[in-house]
Amino acid sequence: MNYFKSKLFTIPWWSLRKSSYLIWLMVLGAILLIVLISIFYIRSLPALDIWHTTVLKNEFHLDSNVKDFKAYMALEDRLFAELDEEIVKKLPISKQSKINRYTKNSLSNPERWSQNWNRSYEKALDDPKIGVLLIHGMSDSPYSLHTQAEYLHDKGAYVVGIRLPGHGTIPSGLIDATWEEMAEVVKMGMLYLKQKVGNKPLKIIGYSTGAPLALHYTFSALKDPSLPVPSALVFYSPAIAVSRAAKFALFQKWAAALLSSDKLEWNSVLPEYDPYKYGSFSINAADQVYRLCNTIEREFDDYEKSQKNEFPPVLTFASIVDATVLIPNIISGLYDRLPKGDHHFVLFDINNKFSHNFLINQHTVKLISTLQHTVADENYTFELITDLNSSNGKVQLIRNHQQIYDLNMTWPRGIYSLSHVALPFSKYDPLYGDSDAPKSPGIQLGHSAGYGEKMVLQISPSVLLRQRWNPFQTYSQQRILEFMKLK
Repeated sequence: MNYFKSKLFTIPWWSLRKSSYLIWLMVLGAILLIVLISIFYIRSLPALDIWHTTVLKNEFHLDSNVKDFKAYMALEDRLFAELDEEIVKKLPISKQSKINRYTKNSLSNPERWSQNWNRSYEKALDDPKIGVLLIHGMSDSPYSLHTQAEYLHDKGAYVVGIRLPGHGTIPSGLIDATWEEMAEVVKMGMLYLKQKVGNKPLKIIGYSTGAPLALHYTFSALKDPSLPVPSALVFYSPAIAVSRAAKFALFQKWAAALLSSDKLEWNSVLPEYDPYKYGSFSINAADQVYRLCNTIEREFDDYEKSQKNEFPPVLTFASIVDATVLIPNIISGLYDRLPKGDHHFVLFDINNKFSHNFLINQHTVKLISTLQHTVADENYTFELITDLNSSNGKVQLIRNHQQIYDLNMTWPRGIYSLSHVALPFSKYDPLYGDSDAPKSPGIQLGHSAGYGEKMVLQISPSVLLRQRWNPFQTYSQQRILEFMKLK
């Protein structure tokens, strides 16, 4: 009989073969179990619609042979014509509804608005004081910053609002879009704006993912003399670091490819009821934000090593509670890394007088307390907008925990905090504003929450309850105009 011998023990070969056989059976069984679980899981996922599976051929990619912003807008004309032909006109009757944005004449169809804010646009002036580029966030559209476009233009700014590739059409546009493609359109937009305003100062406003795209462009311009350097940056809810779950998006993308499952390419599949923001969110979109954030971190490393050029001043508005981005990382990943300058971080606190604050979970309570007591570095100014110590209910501006300024503003009744999506929008926004807003030409989403049983509505009650407008937007407007020297 054959044996496996060592100094400590002797094992018969038949025993080794039997053990190996059992191990292989266990491995194959585990693989089979994983496959079966995956199949059942995939089958349980929501069914996809044509706006999840259709690929629009006229979307911009790096190989699209589009070299400037005029050519990009011409391609966009063809893209939206294709959207109408391939989606709107082919939408099955069973999928048409009053709140489907792809149903012709529905309450959610963006064509009901006097301007379709899903598209790139410009607000021209013959003799502008400055030029401003507006960059929206991931899964959003140029509508996100349309309020800023209007008041900046009224004050003398030549405004260009860009539509990032993959946005404003159908959610499937974000399945294969890359942050590099978005960055290329930002560059084209800035060069176009430079042509229009000449030697006048150029500024950028970035919302959510628009902020790291603006930072990437700025780092590129500081190294490339052919690119105009912005003289100021303004950010709303900047996606400097996204939620930890975004790190795992890449693994789900691999699983989708390995199992050839279109359903696994989606983080969420929801009704498309919002005319200017996707309901469904692709895994690739989260992955691209994560990759972009990592790129910004490396670019800050390179900048800190060189320190050859002065960085433009940065003004940021954020909510102390944000379900999309990590607020502490805005401080550590952006403001702590900026060189000393005229930088301001404006943080909107929760409504400390809200009667139901005892419902806030303890983890959030600790985070809020930590952020309220942020120790600002000397290279920027920390500003907290809060009613924490107010005796009359009015909010105050507390600057670097020392200077206190009373602001003639109060929290509206029933609102306990802002949110990631609320910062840029006015209470008078027809789509996202409150009950005092002008009548919307279509759907109204800012005050559509109601009471009833869960699991009844097509749209999650938690989505409807999310704050969509900023009661302090007029204050933000004033600060931006001052920051851009338009007052």
